[in-house]
Amino acid sequence: MNLHNASHMSLDNPSHLGRPGHDELVPSRYAVGIGEIDVLVISDGVLSLPTKMLAHDTDPAVRAAWLEDMFLPPEMIDWPLNVVVVRSGEQTILVDAGLGVNPNLPKAGRTVQRLEAAGIDLGSVTDVVLTHMHMDHIGGLLIDGVKERLRPDLRIHVAAAEAEFWALPDFSQTSMPEGFPDALRATANQFLNEYRSQLRLFEEKHEVAPGVVVTRTGGHTPGHSVVRLASGGDRLTFAGDAVFTVGFENPDWHNGFEHDPEEAARVRGRLLRELAASGELLVATHLPFPSVGRVAVTGDVFRWVPVTWDY
Repeated sequence: MNLHNASHMSLDNPSHLGRPGHDELVPSRYAVGIGEIDVLVISDGVLSLPTKMLAHDTDPAVRAAWLEDMFLPPEMIDWPLNVVVVRSGEQTILVDAGLGVNPNLPKAGRTVQRLEAAGIDLGSVTDVVLTHMHMDHIGGLLIDGVKERLRPDLRIHVAAAEAEFWALPDFSQTSMPEGFPDALRATANQFLNEYRSQLRLFEEKHEVAPGVVVTRTGGHTPGHSVVRLASGGDRLTFAGDAVFTVGFENPDWHNGFEHDPEEAARVRGRLLRELAASGELLVATHLPFPSVGRVAVTGDVFRWVPVTWDY
């Protein structure tokens, strides 16, 4: 199966395949082939957040200079929010699930409708991998009516450390806008209550499907994980929240959502060096859609190199 032809992703409703759904006129899905593994990056939308969240530990003047150099507004920016669908063998794997319904963040929460627009039936998903359990990664599975459309034998893979953390989360090292800690805690607890019986916990590394391996990194959250794909000599890493746009030039800057910012910076530096050395593709949750690119490095300075879109 090849995701360059989106019709192959549908099992039940071929009548609308390839046709943009819901009258949308924005690009919201992008297909990549990794050997025999098919990958579809889907935009869940964007999150409007204060720019301070990019680097709460940094001199405001330095942060403002970076934003100006990047032609970004000084106070609020839209963070991209991406999820990934992977098809390996007979398994269809959703990596993260987007925000779901949140009236305070109305520009996101599009994953379910965009899966449908791509011809992907929720009932065809065999596995879900969660990079971590922040609400913008699990909320799509909490939308009313979604659980009933999923397979009863759906497997949800998440690091054991992540599930354990959200039983009593520690926000002491984060720097979030008011209300976010309570919202994150409530969403994680709701998710655990609704899906606990379908969780498949792993400690450090787990092969979800042929060539699809999820590995715990920690840092951003204790159980934060990345998903690495390998097939036929091709490789791609979905880095979740380990990497942000600002993190290439400034990997030591602390993101406001990081529960252990020092460890998150170490994870980011190690991962970027690995990706620069291997030349493999990178996709991440909060890089600009479709976020497919590579990492270049000169000395201690990293650079994100987006791929040229393949039409």
